[in-house]
Amino acid sequence: MSVPELAGQVGLCSIVTMWFALVVRARPALRQPRQRGLWLAVLAAAVAITLFQPRIVGRLTDGFVDLHTVALTRNLIGVLSAGLVLLFMVDPTRARRLCVTVTAGLLAVMGTLVVLDLLQTQHPGESVTSVQGPADPAFAYWLLLIAAHLVGDAVALVVCWGYSLRTEDRDLVWSLRLFAVGSVLALVFWCGYLWHLYGGTSAMLPYLSLVIGVHGCIRAASLLVPTVTALGRSWTALRVTWRLWPLWRDLVLAVPQVALASPQRTRLREVLRPRSPLALQAHRQTIETYDAFLDLQQYVRPGAYEEAHRHARRAGVPDRRLAAAALAGTLGQARRAKLVGAPPSVPHPLPGVVHGSSATLLGIARMWPSMTDALPCDDRPVDAAAPAHRE
Repeated sequence: MSVPELAGQVGLCSIVTMWFALVVRARPALRQPRQRGLWLAVLAAAVAITLFQPRIVGRLTDGFVDLHTVALTRNLIGVLSAGLVLLFMVDPTRARRLCVTVTAGLLAVMGTLVVLDLLQTQHPGESVTSVQGPADPAFAYWLLLIAAHLVGDAVALVVCWGYSLRTEDRDLVWSLRLFAVGSVLALVFWCGYLWHLYGGTSAMLPYLSLVIGVHGCIRAASLLVPTVTALGRSWTALRVTWRLWPLWRDLVLAVPQVALASPQRTRLREVLRPRSPLALQAHRQTIETYDAFLDLQQYVRPGAYEEAHRHARRAGVPDRRLAAAALAGTLGQARRAKLVGAPPSVPHPLPGVVHGSSATLLGIARMWPSMTDALPCDDRPVDAAAPAHRE
């Protein structure tokens, strides 16, 4: 694949990714003032990058828009994006005077660009040589435009990286660092574009298109960090709920007092139609399983854990899973003892079960189907009339 083709594919991917991120994050971002500035900055960048793609420009010029208007609009929206980035950077400082200064400077730069464009004596249609070329080759126009971008991206790089080193919020760290990396690519793009305008050749444009396309993807990624984190947490909760369900169901049926709600008929129904958010469901199942462990310790026979351990070893269970298999076998015997009505005894603590660790519980759940009936259970139900008979 040639560089122009690769640049085109990356550019298309960046556009789709940025607009997808904007749609996904629109509602939560617009509700929170701290995220609103970032969302608006990415929106302006998405429009500017969209208007930089040759396919998009070609479709616009095939209609009713001339090439000069597209290029000028792209330049103005790009400056607006740089200004919004600056406002997003200075907003956390709550410096009202600084925000007003940045806003006034942004409006002045955009107004000056329009005036410089209108003052050119050359016909607008003759000043553009390519769909990615400048709206006007005047030195003052492009010096002001590129300076605005360089200032905005340089400030974003310094501020984002500095804040990422001071915060402990993992989502914020990744968002800031991705935004900083995007700013580095933007600096590379504008320095290369300046070289293209005043000394380079058009052969640089595909490489610059590739850089700005990657920049767009990274900008979108910085916006999607909270969504990706939420999806990761949901996937972890779903995995815990799915894998823990057989063990949890069997234990809470034996110890129903530990469960806030009885298990549903199938594991699939528990996952597809949860009665609470997945994260809460997984947390609840973990706590209830551990509480059932504590109750069943009264029905654990002396030496049951060692017997289950030997049984698992003879069955060929790998060494790394022997402890979980032994716990599963011990709990299986204790559960059946309680179900048949065996009297409780002095609790025998289960080794290795510390504070309901989800990793430990998942290990036991993995071995549960094969070890639940591994140990014999000879306990008989206690006859209710027996005490009276003995008297």
